[in-house]
Amino acid sequence: MITIIGAGIGGLTTALAFEKLGIEYHVYEKAPELKEIGAGIWMPPNALQVIEWINPSILKDLQLHGNSIDRITLADLQLNPISDTDQNFSKEQFGFSTIAIHRGKLQYLLLKNIPKEKITMGKAFKSYTSLSDQKIEIVFEDGTQTTTTYLIGSDGIHSKIRHQLFPKSRLRYSGQTCWRGVAAYEMNPTFDHNGIEMWGNQLRFGISRLQKNQVYWFAVALSEPNLKDDTVFLKDKLIDLFSDFHEEVIQLIKHTPTDKIIRTDLNDLKILKTWHHHNICLIGDAAHGMTPNLGQGGSQAIEDAYYLSNLIASQKDIIQAFSEFYRLRSKKVNSIVSQSWNMGKIGNMRYGSRIRNFMLKNVPSSKLKKQMISLYSIDKTISNK
Repeated sequence: MITIIGAGIGGLTTALAFEKLGIEYHVYEKAPELKEIGAGIWMPPNALQVIEWINPSILKDLQLHGNSIDRITLADLQLNPISDTDQNFSKEQFGFSTIAIHRGKLQYLLLKNIPKEKITMGKAFKSYTSLSDQKIEIVFEDGTQTTTTYLIGSDGIHSKIRHQLFPKSRLRYSGQTCWRGVAAYEMNPTFDHNGIEMWGNQLRFGISRLQKNQVYWFAVALSEPNLKDDTVFLKDKLIDLFSDFHEEVIQLIKHTPTDKIIRTDLNDLKILKTWHHHNICLIGDAAHGMTPNLGQGGSQAIEDAYYLSNLIASQKDIIQAFSEFYRLRSKKVNSIVSQSWNMGKIGNMRYGSRIRNFMLKNVPSSKLKKQMISLYSIDKTISNK
């Protein structure tokens, strides 16, 4: 039995991949139920290829409940393009472009395809103990226990499993905080299928439509860590902070309920030398938490599910599969972690923004497409089905 801790995007996709390949598993999730909370998320072609491999009907659901992003635009604070990439090349090579979807809706669409008897809600992981017979005893916060042969930690960037497995692992604060929201707002139709990130003076603002009259946005600013907002003044604060930005930015903030605006500091995980020890393995943000600047956090967790499930299905020794999983995945993932970190620093740089914009504007589109193709590609030769 393989036990998966955490029913986030990585944990649910891993369960679905195990289901497809006939691998015995059970998922435990701390939340009593998965509610449609959170904001938006991008599902780029690398993630969509995995979803299509798992079950084409899930992909159709994502396309139905999300919105196709056919252009990716980096712009200045008044929406004048700095870099603008048409995604037709992605459709031609991979069959689709990026889909923007509500994170809660994505989790629901994944969860509904997992047999109910294979997931237990309301079970918060507390700790584990390695037993003498190579089994693992898991203790939950409510005092109950279970025993398993293999343990997969998919419990996020603040992973309790990682903290116990690799106690020297450390998060790295980027110096930036991020507000996210979903506005009930009919955006200018020009931007309906456009994923946009706007760069101002030490400020960034991102926009992408999820569905009709539903627009996901995020706002990034330099900040000391662990600060809290006064909700009474939060919207006024954001409107004042982004007052120099395009009017669409102000309207999006105004059309978002204050209690639905989520603030999180942007951290990543200092790169680990391995993601497993014996019969315990980490995936997703628990293994390689990254800042969201490339829109690849959830997608890399989904890629993890694809590679790990196929390796387990083809290997007699699951511990060896864990080792091979790290070998195959770490180079790409660690590169994305570094690129994402650097992109955030460039986007919120204190000085030289005009020079930065000029240089980015002159990057050849062919180079950008080549980088995206590398990012979106997965190894289909390892697929067992």
